Amino acid sequence: MRYEAGAEEEFEAACGLLIDRLVRWAGEQGLPVDGFLVEAALDYRHRATVDGRLGLWEPRHVEELLLSWLPQQVTELPGEERGDGPGTLRVLLRFLHAVRLADPRGPALDDSLGAVDAAAERYPAAMADRTRWGLAKFWAVTAAEQGVDVMDGAALQRFAERAQRGDVAYDQRALDAIMDRRLNGGGLADGARAEPQLPVVLPSDGELRRRAEASTIVAQLRGLAEWVGREGRVVTAAGRLRMADARELVDVLDTGDRTEGVRSSNDLPRLGLLVEWAKKARLVRVAKGRLYAVAKARPVLADPLQLWSRAFDALFELRQALIGARSGWHVESMLFDIYDEMLEDVLNTLYSLPYPMPWPRLRDSVHLGYRARFQLDAGPDLQHRMWFEHADRDLRSVLDVLVDLGAVEREQGMADPVFLEADLSDLEDSGPELPAGMPQELAELLGVMGTAADPAAARERDRRLREELTAGPVELIRVTELGTRAVRQRLLAAGRDAPLVGELVQASAAGLLGVLAEDYDPDTARAELAGWISARGERDAALRQLTDAVRTMAGAAFRTRAQAMLDATAAALPDGEGERLLRVLRGDAVLAPLALSALAHRELLSPEDMTDAEHLLVLAESLLQLVELAGGPGGAEEALRAQGSEVRDAVAAALDSAHPDRAGLEELRNLAARVWRMSAVRRGGVRGRGRATGRGGRKRRR
Repeated sequence: MRYEAGAEEEFEAACGLLIDRLVRWAGEQGLPVDGFLVEAALDYRHRATVDGRLGLWEPRHVEELLLSWLPQQVTELPGEERGDGPGTLRVLLRFLHAVRLADPRGPALDDSLGAVDAAAERYPAAMADRTRWGLAKFWAVTAAEQGVDVMDGAALQRFAERAQRGDVAYDQRALDAIMDRRLNGGGLADGARAEPQLPVVLPSDGELRRRAEASTIVAQLRGLAEWVGREGRVVTAAGRLRMADARELVDVLDTGDRTEGVRSSNDLPRLGLLVEWAKKARLVRVAKGRLYAVAKARPVLADPLQLWSRAFDALFELRQALIGARSGWHVESMLFDIYDEMLEDVLNTLYSLPYPMPWPRLRDSVHLGYRARFQLDAGPDLQHRMWFEHADRDLRSVLDVLVDLGAVEREQGMADPVFLEADLSDLEDSGPELPAGMPQELAELLGVMGTAADPAAARERDRRLREELTAGPVELIRVTELGTRAVRQRLLAAGRDAPLVGELVQASAAGLLGVLAEDYDPDTARAELAGWISARGERDAALRQLTDAVRTMAGAAFRTRAQAMLDATAAALPDGEGERLLRVLRGDAVLAPLALSALAHRELLSPEDMTDAEHLLVLAESLLQLVELAGGPGGAEEALRAQGSEVRDAVAAALDSAHPDRAGLEELRNLAARVWRMSAVRRGGVRGRGRATGRGGRKRRR
């Protein structure tokens, strides 16, 4: 239910399978469905959203699909039947919930359907609004409205030539809006995907609140608000504290600023930062020449966790106060220009990382980001080194503040070997493949995937970095649990997938296993499953729920997902319990093929230990999963054909097996018959010619 942005063949296969099963299910339910629009909806979640989860539909996804993506992507020519986008989405949502493919972390079905109803009223107007269209759709509809057969390539080319000469009437206002959206990045586009983060474990809010109370910044911000008070303090015409008040406040907050000989509070950097921070956090404000404490912020000041969270979010707005130039004699560093973006990337990189990141690795990673963004290939090395050192000092200042806040911690130690294995020179040249152990988020930080680089210079940088990492202890940086909580909240707000161990405790068994199979590493999967089982009290009953969920998924003709769910169950159970479960299920009438496949894959069951009947079950299961992975009838036929002539005997043996999926075997029989019949036709020298139709019996242009 999620595929990497570049895994187009895998996604297309899954999309074909989902649409095939949905059309069949909708027919059984008596529900009308437009297969083409279902495909467009799945394309939207895969190609145009940051997380790509096909089974999760929040209200923002519903609205964006119906009011932006479909108007932009789906072309409805004059005289064609209009598609029912809201109706199709309702059927898709009901299907996902009915067959247990909906992400358990998403809204309830009724909430999602309510979001569809809310957007449905605006859907016809959105589809008719030419300013929302894509460029290709705009010209195709314009041509069709003027009598051009858009399916005739020559006629369309003649129309394009007339348009270039200015001999075609069109809606200039709409075209300007479309081009403005394309040029300014305001539309939905490919490449928006961000990789999912590893699951994290967090303590209770009570424990986090205790740690927030210990934060230096929390104490200083609270002290500042109390010092300002409800009556406020007089400020200068420039909005700054008077020097006498500033000296008093330096002592109250223990900022460490030196006040001797200082004539303006603007020259007290730490105090100035705290005052600006309190303003950005909406704890104090300037009005009518006085600095006041914000009355509505009192509950926040009383709750250290709320205060900490607000301070963390405000940090992204402190570029000028933190690293801005303080006079006309200074200039800002490269970090200043991309401060909020780089801060986000650095924190996302450190988030959920299994090991603390050594400063040299983080530093050089950020340097590569600078090289990509500022095009520093030309110019003297000495000048570049000065620029980098300036940016490094600013980054360290940011890290210092993060440490004082309690979002980051630093220590001295040896770098984990994973950071020695990751070769940044390879990363610059290798495209989307990452070195072993390199977190995907780090690639986002670099922003240089696939960019050209000087191989010799890159190798030299890597050599120096390895020496630095292995010469002795280095500074190691990690996000604290407070920081992890805050970064996770920002990831979720941006639509990112950021799993939290324990959040699935109320999920259904099918929802739990689907997420474990797709998103969790072995350790966190064991913790999540243990918590889920414990919440249900009786262990045997909980295990029955898990195996029943696998059984239901297999019965819904999603055998590869059922296999993944069973594998996830067995892997996450402790102390050999998973193997014992698989051996018990070896005798289950429905789950035996999946259990046998899992045992064989784990090398817990050799071919010699299986009976002839079990061999046939495994063979049949392999073929059924092969056909399913191909996605839809056309892809399945191609998959069988690719196996060569030897597949005929394998299919015949599988059809004679006692495999419980009789409907799947019948589908396999029909597919094989079509493949062999087509092969016979080709050998006879006759070429058939079919008529292409859209999925679900509809054909529409995109």
